[in-house]
Amino acid sequence: MDIDRRSLFRAGAATLVVSACGSRKEEPPIVARPPPVFPLSEPLADGVGVTGLPHPELAELSIADLAGKLARRELTSVALVALYRERIAAVDGMVRSILELNREAEQIADRLDRERAAGTSRGPLHGIPILVKDNIDTGDTMLTTAGSLALAATAPARRDAFAIGKLRAAGAIILGKTNLSEWANFRGMASVSGWSGRGGQCRNPYALDRSPSGSSSGSAVATAAGLCAVSLGSETDGSIVSPASCNSLVGVKPTIGLVSRSGVIPISPSQDTLGPMARSVADAALVLTAIAGFDPEDPITAIGRPEDYTKYLDVKALAGARLGVPRRGWFGIARPVDTLMAAALDKLRGLGAELVDNVELEIPPTLGGAELAVFIAEIKSAMEAYLARRGDPKVRSLFDVMMFDLQNRERELRIFGHEWFEKAQVTAGMESPGYLEARRTCLAIARDRLLDGAMQKHGVDALVVGTGGLPPLIDPIAGDAFPAGPPSSTLPAIAGYPHVTVPAGWYHGLPIGLSFIGRPFSEGKLLGYAFAYEQATRHRKPPRYFATAPV
Repeated sequence: MDIDRRSLFRAGAATLVVSACGSRKEEPPIVARPPPVFPLSEPLADGVGVTGLPHPELAELSIADLAGKLARRELTSVALVALYRERIAAVDGMVRSILELNREAEQIADRLDRERAAGTSRGPLHGIPILVKDNIDTGDTMLTTAGSLALAATAPARRDAFAIGKLRAAGAIILGKTNLSEWANFRGMASVSGWSGRGGQCRNPYALDRSPSGSSSGSAVATAAGLCAVSLGSETDGSIVSPASCNSLVGVKPTIGLVSRSGVIPISPSQDTLGPMARSVADAALVLTAIAGFDPEDPITAIGRPEDYTKYLDVKALAGARLGVPRRGWFGIARPVDTLMAAALDKLRGLGAELVDNVELEIPPTLGGAELAVFIAEIKSAMEAYLARRGDPKVRSLFDVMMFDLQNRERELRIFGHEWFEKAQVTAGMESPGYLEARRTCLAIARDRLLDGAMQKHGVDALVVGTGGLPPLIDPIAGDAFPAGPPSSTLPAIAGYPHVTVPAGWYHGLPIGLSFIGRPFSEGKLLGYAFAYEQATRHRKPPRYFATAPV
């Protein structure tokens, strides 16, 4: 969770006062040593940046491009894994997006190559390398740690998360695990997006002094910098759509119930989900098609309606679409977003959409506190159920994690604390007084009053808003300080509704996304809108520092 974590924590802290664990004053001072600052006033241009990087052709190749090369025998999956390894070795030291690579990737690739040679194809993902966020279990030699050193000392997960099993069945190669905001950005106050004890600070490839946003930071950065074909992230509130927006990517936060969460380190069972992060809408649609489906270990997936989402990719999808545009509480708070949104709305009209202006969607301040109360109540029991599934004797509870942090405070707590874990530890979990009322409040506001109310009242097919503000400067002392921007992630996250973001353009070299928010299980329709807009605008550009040809 990320994009509205700042606002909900500010609102929630008024009612949920948490004392820090240990005094930050006792710790030695932090000396910030940022990397060189790349000027943001320069326009994006080809051939500008770091020279001599290997395999620049990988930077923007789509899944279809790679699948075509594999089908024509211009490339094997074994060779493709090797190419990505070389590019990662050259690039990732600058952005720190990857925690671990899969030592079995070549063996898996070889097996898939032999299947193809024998005339068998598992589909469009056959032999395609994918990176996944390090809070998603892979039943192999790789660790699953949520970026925490506490879990880095435990054994690998015994089995795949359900979604990973679906990807493997579709022929994808799990190339490695990506860095993230530790514990998916729900550990402590004044946290720094993209930082984890295990991986250090992940950086935005469009400007290395800027935040990649989080918590799916590494997944976004690796995809944007061409270190994988596509990646998998997770979201509780903003953790897919915010880093996608800040890294010029397509991100899909699905309806709760479409994609299983079993085998995923949790925050909130009522809001957690997995989704693709890609350089194109088509790639995102392919991955969403692969991972959606019923999982008996996650009963809410029984309500899911998985489809082949590629069938919605129509350049005319916006023709006749009726889209709601909220103004109050969404415009007039961030000039960069207003500027790009004005152009985006004009383009949507030009593509045939009917825009219904001034839809009422203003978020009341009480919502942040209610959402925070839900997270604090849910994380303890959800985390301990997940750790029981892992079955490692070293870390069996949230308390064990906190004790590890205290014993290793110089590595884990030096930048920020674990106040939210503290608060969760002393609750009765989902048996806490007030939990059910907080959840009812969340749904009454986000789902009934605002999203359902607005879409029904105005008869719109979806809502269109700016995804968020510009990526801010990384500040390891004060923590995240995101510029003001539209609160796009909160309502669909709380309601459990789908949310798709697509690149909307650039402001002084920094990317901003455009969001489509819809009714439950309307992912196909939203992807169609995003595809039509993407194909008409082509805003996506690679980071100029990592897209240059070898010298």
